[in-house]
Amino acid sequence: MSTEAKVPLSSASPETVAPEGPAKSVERILAVAYELFSRRGIRDVGVNELIERSGVAKATFYRHFPSKDSLVLAFLEQRDKLWTVEAIVTQARRRGSTPVERLLAIFEVLGEWFRREDFEGSTFIHVLLEMGPSHPLGQASIEYLAKLRGHVQALAEEAGLANADEFARSWQILMKGSIISATGGDLQAAKRAQQMAGWLIEHHTA
Repeated sequence: MSTEAKVPLSSASPETVAPEGPAKSVERILAVAYELFSRRGIRDVGVNELIERSGVAKATFYRHFPSKDSLVLAFLEQRDKLWTVEAIVTQARRRGSTPVERLLAIFEVLGEWFRREDFEGSTFIHVLLEMGPSHPLGQASIEYLAKLRGHVQALAEEAGLANADEFARSWQILMKGSIISATGGDLQAAKRAQQMAGWLIEHHTA
């Protein structure tokens, strides 16, 4: 695999310095929301704090985001683009020269993320646990986790692995487990998961 420079997963977030001008109000709100929600969760962050940190009027905030939930949904969409697609999937694809190498590279990217001072864990898991699976935000998190699993399934299909859907579900368990273990302080979690991932690949190799 290639030895590519570390990718800043957490700092792949939008600029947290509010841009100037009323035309940038949405970007300002989203930038602040990204920083606060990803670090502190949903319930701990109030609308008044979001408005104050964004530097926008309350009417401007509600014009763009009629409710806090609507802002969280926009945040989750942005998190999917910046974290799942750009920081995880794209980087893993760049590092490996074969589909199997690209799959294993996922844990290399995660391992680098776990060692960052700004490592904050999986937003989608946090929101799902915080809000519950029946809440619209919990449902959205489930859908974004399914999208991530879809990326893994695509790599499995490219690798010619048997039962790609089942493989992707098992693979995601390893990803989730390593993230939670790293949150608890195990900085070797990605390495351990990568070893088990190799066994999983062997099991699904036709």
